[in-house]
This record gives sequence, structure tokens and C-alpha cells, in this order.
Amino acid sequence: MKKDDLITLDITDMGTDGEGIGKYEGFTFFVKDAVDGDRVEAKIMKMKKNYGYARLMQVLKPSPVRREPGCPHARPCGGCQLQAMDYQAQLDLKARKIQSHLIRIGGFADMPKPEIMGMENPWRYRNKAQFPFGTDREGRTVTGFYAARSHQIIPCTDCLLGVEENQMVLEKVLAHMEQYQIPAYDERSGKGLVRHVLIRKGFATGELMVCLILNGRTIKALDRLSASLQEIPGMTGITINVNTDNTNVIMGRELLLVWGRGYITDRIGNVTYQISPLSFYQVNPVQTQKLYETALEYADLKGTESVWDLYCGIGTISLFLAQKAGQVYGVEIVPEAIEDARANARLNGISNAEFFVGKAEEVLPKKYKEEGIHADVIVVDPPRKGCDPAALATIVRMQPKRIVYISCDSATLARDLKYLCQEGYEVRKVKGCDMFAFTMHVETVVMLSHKKTTA
Repeated sequence: MKKDDLITLDITDMGTDGEGIGKYEGFTFFVKDAVDGDRVEAKIMKMKKNYGYARLMQVLKPSPVRREPGCPHARPCGGCQLQAMDYQAQLDLKARKIQSHLIRIGGFADMPKPEIMGMENPWRYRNKAQFPFGTDREGRTVTGFYAARSHQIIPCTDCLLGVEENQMVLEKVLAHMEQYQIPAYDERSGKGLVRHVLIRKGFATGELMVCLILNGRTIKALDRLSASLQEIPGMTGITINVNTDNTNVIMGRELLLVWGRGYITDRIGNVTYQISPLSFYQVNPVQTQKLYETALEYADLKGTESVWDLYCGIGTISLFLAQKAGQVYGVEIVPEAIEDARANARLNGISNAEFFVGKAEEVLPKKYKEEGIHADVIVVDPPRKGCDPAALATIVRMQPKRIVYISCDSATLARDLKYLCQEGYEVRKVKGCDMFAFTMHVETVVMLSHKKTTA
């Protein structure tokens, strides 16, 4: 076998990035856009010692779960990996992914396949989108999404995962750039002005925000662009984010208010949140409410408990828990997020939530050692790398009755659960939540209790 050879594969599994997996003469091949159950013809693109990568050329026999993608850009765009798969099959795939990680990495041999909380309508669910701007080969300004594993922009002003207002905003910005000959940013040369446009919408409030990320502090005829954007129903605020660094980091640190407010508001359940362009806020509010309600159920609060929320962000989970807890303490490394959390507590009249700036692995051990703090329940929602070992060790020493672990990566979740269960805890409940339909990402929420509590 060599590069450019055509092979026939039966796809029997799916990879972590949504590729179909099949075997040919003992070699495992990964085929983007192939679906579990397909028989495909594929062209070998790269060979390793025991595996290879191949490009889908044609589907010889479609899988029973293969579907026509709803978006015409689904195959070249890097945003979705699973649009060619039936939605219920996607949920089953994500359940098997969680189960596999818990068995293989966590050592939970008897772990059943968890329930996945799916969406009634898995389209138009994203309340936030960041669109890069660039220039195509003909010199035209384009915006859309990057192709998989590249910075080539696939032109698209209406992503079917985003809100319909995105298209209105992008077409107005593109028309303005064309009229006034405003160049898009070129990351190779560092020249050009418009880098990205960030759009956020409050699903519960209908409020809309536009943030222009510029390689500079203003844009030609800004007043006219602002007036045009204000015509879009729900427009609440227009800002400029200044990013003059030669970097692929999207947002700079300086925000300039152009018109309206510098934030929008949204609600999850009974809690209202203020969200700025720099705030971390879950992008799927419908599923976020399901996720947080499950976390609240797993916390099993009676009204007197002391709860610590590690990696708390702008206090989304903290304030949700504060409705039923005695006292909630949130810890987050980003100072601006803590400012948002405190503001959100005031906004909701919540007085039993206190927030600390710092690394969870530093704040929690220090508070425990110096102040002898205790916790009845600890909630963690760490980044993809999972919890820091020092934070986990302190959690074990504090011996809360229950731990609620929310994870965006079931592999690092499994690793951390293995440690906690070796230190006196047991997994009581596991549930998945499909926050990102048509992608391989899945959130997991787990409830652990101390064996002394359940004995």
C-alpha cells in the first residue's frame, strides 16, 4: 500500500475527531466524512507504521445511520464532524465514547452506557459565534469558518448552528468593508484591519451584541456601520475589541464601547447573567439549563450546605447552586470573570455567594490549611485538561459528602474519577449532555459520594 492507492473499507467505528475507522489488510485507516456502517472507496493520503489516513472518494454502500447533511458547507468546514450521521446515532456514539473512557482509563469495568440528554431541535443552538475575515484568491473579502486543520476560510454567512441574525450582521459588515475599501486582516503579513466579528444573542431576552475585533482602534465611517447594525432587531450593544498583536489569539484585552451597552443579559432558569464580549458563557443555553439542573439535582442541597464551586467562570453554576445552598464559594483564575460573577450575584439579589480570584489548586489548599474551611459539596467544572492534582488532593482531604464533576473531556474526567475513587469516593450517577450537536464534543456530569456517607 502506498499514497494515492484506492482501497475499499468497511467503516466499523468512529475516531475521536469524528473520522470513520476501517481496516484494510490489517492496517487501520481513518477516513474523514465516513460514517460507522458505511462501505467506502477511499484514497490513501498518508501511511504510518500500523495505520494510515485516507480521503473519502465515494460511498459504495451507505450506513443505515447516514443522512444528507443539512448544511452545504458541512464537508469542507471544520465546524461540524457528524452532520452526515443521524442525530440519535450521534447521541449513541457520544454515550459509547463516555462509557469507553470510563472503562479504559478510569477502570470502571461495569460502567453502563450513560443516558445522553439530547436536543429536540439540534439546529440554531449557538448563542455565540466568532467569524474570521480574510481575502480569497480573487481578492474578495470573505468571512465564514476555517476548513479543518487549516486557516483557509470557507465562505459562509449563515451557519445553521448559529442564530439567524448572524447572517444579517455579517452581510452588513461585508457591504460596509466593500463600500469603504476596508481591508481584512492578513495574519501572514500582520496588515489589514478587520480580524473577526463576534456575535452574541441572549436566547431568553432576545438581546444582540456585535463586537468588531480590529487590528486598530476604529474603522472608517464607524457611525454609518453602527447605524446600519442598529437596524437589526434586538441590537443592544456594539463594541470594538482592539487586537494589534501578531497572534492567532482572537480577542485582545481592550474593549471600546461604540453604541448601547457593553453587555447583553440572558437567563438560565431563574438566574439572570450579564455577558460581555470577553465573558465565558456556555454557547448552548437550552442544554445548559438541563446540565445545571442535573448538577443541582446531583448536589442534593437542602438549604444549609457549604458548597465550593471550582473553575466557576462568571458564576453561572455558583449562582444556580446558591438558590438551594446555605453558602457558595466560587474560585476562578480570570479576574474579569470574578468581577462578572460578583456583578451577577448583585443583579440577582444573591447574598450567599462569595468569589475568589486565583488558581483552584492554590486557593483551595490555602483556605483549607490556613482557615480550616469545610465543604459539604464540591462542584468542579475544569478545562479540558481536567482538575489539577493539588486541587484533587485537597478535595480528598476535605472529604465533602458529595462531589459533582462537570466535564467537557470524558478522558480527563475518567482519569480524575479513578483517583477520587481510590481515595474513598464512589461514582453514583453519570449522565451526558449534548451541548454541541453535530460535533464529537459532549459534556458529562457525574455525582460521587464518600463511602463513609453511603455506608
